[in-house]
Amino acid sequence: MTDRESRFRAPSIPRDALPLAIAGIVAALLVALTCASVLWQVREALVATKNHTGWMDALLIVVGVLPLALFIPATRGLQLAIAARRSLWRKDLIAARVLTSHSNSSSWFSLGYAVFALIVAALVWFLIANNVAVGSTFFNLPLIFESFGLVARAFLTNVLIFTIAEVLILVWALIVAVARMIPGKAGQPIRLLSTIYTDAFRGLPSIITIYLIGFGLPLTGLTAPLEEFLTRTFGLQDFTVIWAIMALTLTYGAYVAEVYRAGIDSIHPSQTMAARSLGLSFAQTMRFVIIPQAIRRIIPPLLNDFIGLQKDTALVAVIGTIDAFNQAKILASNRFNLSTVTTVAFLFIAITIPQARWVDRLLERDAKRTRGAK
Repeated sequence: MTDRESRFRAPSIPRDALPLAIAGIVAALLVALTCASVLWQVREALVATKNHTGWMDALLIVVGVLPLALFIPATRGLQLAIAARRSLWRKDLIAARVLTSHSNSSSWFSLGYAVFALIVAALVWFLIANNVAVGSTFFNLPLIFESFGLVARAFLTNVLIFTIAEVLILVWALIVAVARMIPGKAGQPIRLLSTIYTDAFRGLPSIITIYLIGFGLPLTGLTAPLEEFLTRTFGLQDFTVIWAIMALTLTYGAYVAEVYRAGIDSIHPSQTMAARSLGLSFAQTMRFVIIPQAIRRIIPPLLNDFIGLQKDTALVAVIGTIDAFNQAKILASNRFNLSTVTTVAFLFIAITIPQARWVDRLLERDAKRTRGAK
């Protein structure tokens, strides 16, 4: 077949949409039955734990009615699939293709939300399984409310650690990145040292670095003058926060240095050549030409690294820092319940999710700018 013949050939017969539409109806029915069964078990669990009240029945009924909404797109998909078949019988291929497309869209919509509803129902069933053992172990609401103040105050230690560490990492990582890019034979030893540093600390788990610095440095006695100075000047008694900040700075400095280096390498070499031809030194070229452009490009990956840093502040518990995780473990051991640790999880999620969404927006903005430039 020639290109001209393939270009003007009759449209192909669309695939029958009826099986997918029937699958959407079956999925909606399965979701309705599953949710009804799970909600009935939820009611029985509430009665068994003596937490049942009248308004809860009304709430469970409302929640049970919501899955029935899946029948709307599923039924529409079935109607459109039947209409598409009728169009095929009338040899109206264009109408059949349009109806088939709309039918598939409605059917996939119902199937997608059916999967979502089944996953949620499975999670709810998991929480109430074994006489609500999971729910009472991880989501004991009275204990969560009672201990929230203590855990939240301890969480401020995590905030202090990652706030100071982020500032130090930005400066230290930039120094390492620039050192790794010093040109010429004279800069070869510096490049070697920065390469060894980044390779070593990217290979070390954060918890090992924290443990070695948090316990190792005080054992050497080298930190005694610093501890005396901080105690005399600021009245500081707990130095574990300082060792934690130092360890996280060294660990994440290696990662962020590579992010800096990738951003610097992304700048076209002509920028460096033009700056050097104007008489700027290597340091001036980096400071005034290359680094300002590179930083704009690496903001999203930098934020991703800092989100990881915020989560890794929970690792400082291994050296005895009373952060949110350590405080939650103390409360959990006293009450034989892990709901306080769940509180810590919620606190970390509360500060990381907004940042993650901000990173997504920055990436989307950069992608639009790049497409616009093209």
